[in-house]
Amino acid sequence: HEGLPVVRAPRIGFVVKPDGSVDFRATTANPGPFATFTILRQISAEITHMKAFKPDIVFSDTRASSVLAARLLGIPRLVMLNQYFVIIPRRRRFLRLVRFADAGILTIIGRIWTMGREILIPDFPEPYTISAGNLRIPRRRHKKVRLIGPILPVHPESLPDKDRLRAKLGYEGEAPLIFVPISGSVREKAYFSGILQRLMKALPGRYRAVMTLGYPGTAKPTKHGNLTVLNWVPNRYEFLKACDLVVSRSGHGTLLQSLCYGKPLLLVPTPRHTEQLNNATRAIKLGVAQMIEQENLTHETLTQSLDEMTTNDEYTRRTETIQRHVSRSDAIETAIRAIENTARTG
Repeated sequence: HEGLPVVRAPRIGFVVKPDGSVDFRATTANPGPFATFTILRQISAEITHMKAFKPDIVFSDTRASSVLAARLLGIPRLVMLNQYFVIIPRRRRFLRLVRFADAGILTIIGRIWTMGREILIPDFPEPYTISAGNLRIPRRRHKKVRLIGPILPVHPESLPDKDRLRAKLGYEGEAPLIFVPISGSVREKAYFSGILQRLMKALPGRYRAVMTLGYPGTAKPTKHGNLTVLNWVPNRYEFLKACDLVVSRSGHGTLLQSLCYGKPLLLVPTPRHTEQLNNATRAIKLGVAQMIEQENLTHETLTQSLDEMTTNDEYTRRTETIQRHVSRSDAIETAIRAIENTARTG
C-alpha cells in the first residue's frame, strides 16, 4: 500500500492443528523450522537481499535470520519482539524435543536477538507489562532492553466518545456490547470462530455481540439473534471503543489494544500455546481478564464469565487505570527515533 519494494523470503513456521495448537509431528518433519538446511537457506536469502538493497540499518521483528545476516555483513541492527523465552509444551511424548530445543536452537536464537543494538519491546512499562512471562532475558542483556509501549495505529482519544460510536454503529442502549475479533491462521480462525458462533448465538437476550472473522472482503453482515458476524471491518477500533468487553484469543497485540481502550477481556488461549497462556495469566493477575481454556468453553462457562465481568465494575476500573498510565506513550515515534539513532551512529 505504501509503494515500498518487497521481496519474498523462505517460509518458516509452525504447522497447526484445526484447534490452533501446534502440530509438532508435522512441524518437525523435513524441512521443519529446526532443520539446518531451512535456516541456512533463509540466512542466505537475507544476505542476498541486503546486498541488493544496501540498507543503512536492519530492523527485525523477531526474525533471527535477518539479525544474523546483518551481523555477518556489518550492518547496524535493531530488534523488536515480545517473546524472548520460548517454551515448547511439556508433553511426555515431546520431552526429548523440549530438552533439545531449550538447550540448543532456542538458546542460540535468543543470543542472535541480542546481537541488535537494542531490543525494543512494544509493551506496557512495569508493573503492567503483559509479556513479562515471555521475557526471561539474561540479566547481562538487560541494558539493551527497552519497553516502548504498545504500537497503536488508532488512539482512542482520536475517536468520538463511546455513546456516539454506539449510535453510529447501531448499538444504542444499555445492553452490554461484546466485541469478538477473530485472529490467527485461516485453519485456526475457522475452527475457533465456529465454536464461538455456536455459543454466541445462544447468549441471553441481555447481551449483544459483534464478531469479526478477519477475512478481507465486502460480504454483508449476517445476524443470528443478538449476534452480528462480519467478515471484515475497516473500523475495528470504533468497535473496540464502543464495546464493553472483548472475547478473544490471548495474542499480545489484541490484549494490548484492548487495554489501551480500557476494555476488560475474556480470553480463550490457543491450546498448548505457551506465549498466549502466559499473556492470559498475566492479564488475570492484573485483574483485567478472565480465562476459559478451550476444552472448557461451553454455553454455561461463557455465560457465567460474561455475567461476572459485566456486573463487576472492578474489571473496568482496573483496565481504565492501566489506560490512564499508558495513554501518553508513543511506541511508533520511539521506534523511529531508535532506528534513526542506530542508522546514524551504527
